[in-house]
Amino acid sequence: MTLVILAAGVGSRYGGLKQLDAVGPHNQSILDYSIYDALLAGFKRIIFVIRRDIEAPCREFITERYEKRVPCELVFQELDALPNGFSVPEGRVKPWGTGHAVLVCKDAVEEPFCVINADDFYGRTAYMEMASFLKSQANCSDQRHFAMVAFALNNTLSQHGTVSRGVCKVDQENNLVSVTECTGICRTENGMIHDAGEGRQEALTGEEPVSLNFWGFTPRFFSHLDEQFREFVESGATDLKTEFYLPSVVDRLIQENRASVSVLASSERWVGVTYKDDKDHVMQHIKNLTDKGEYPEKLW
Repeated sequence: MTLVILAAGVGSRYGGLKQLDAVGPHNQSILDYSIYDALLAGFKRIIFVIRRDIEAPCREFITERYEKRVPCELVFQELDALPNGFSVPEGRVKPWGTGHAVLVCKDAVEEPFCVINADDFYGRTAYMEMASFLKSQANCSDQRHFAMVAFALNNTLSQHGTVSRGVCKVDQENNLVSVTECTGICRTENGMIHDAGEGRQEALTGEEPVSLNFWGFTPRFFSHLDEQFREFVESGATDLKTEFYLPSVVDRLIQENRASVSVLASSERWVGVTYKDDKDHVMQHIKNLTDKGEYPEKLW
């Protein structure tokens, strides 16, 4: 099984390369804990999706920590990684989004794979659940069946600003019915949660299952990404800030009855570092888990 880690972000709101920042008792990063859990779950290969302008620090970090433990490969998400016949619009500097980040891996992945964010601490249960699903898909004839790990929205908020989440609807058989990318979720003073993205003011309960980009796919998924990204650049690439979101790709496949997605729920508390002020909370969470014996003080 292959783990694809989306690590191309430059942390504009965080103020640095948050995927490499130390949060553990011996300078471990969130990446360290993610890979530690993934290896325990049985993942055998790791692909890091990064940008060329952060290659040097990322390559040094990966070589020093992981290459002796698991085969690693770097794949680059660049603005000019476009279908034939298209060019980068003048003035475009923003990356094309999470869907594009997975698409650039298509020549490097030949087996069922998991996708995660580099700066999210998901907890060990998520990796165990996903590994079990991917193993079941290795010889399955239905290559249109995917999976995601969902978290309760309440367990994924930041105290320091808005967050983006894929808000999910799930049926009684734990199949994903829809996922909507919401880009401005925050908790208000009266305790309610609102999605203020794109001018909306929609009340949310906090119990909604949400996607944090913890997905399981078969290689068949790349053909869908390729098709939808081509349509995306044909219709909307002139907007210098629009992004090709991974949850939107999955949602369209579900609505068109071209894929099914099992929802693997996690009751663990997610933590992440969207903002610089989130770091102390992440460090305390990891310290608590270490004190309980769920992680050794030194992972490697």
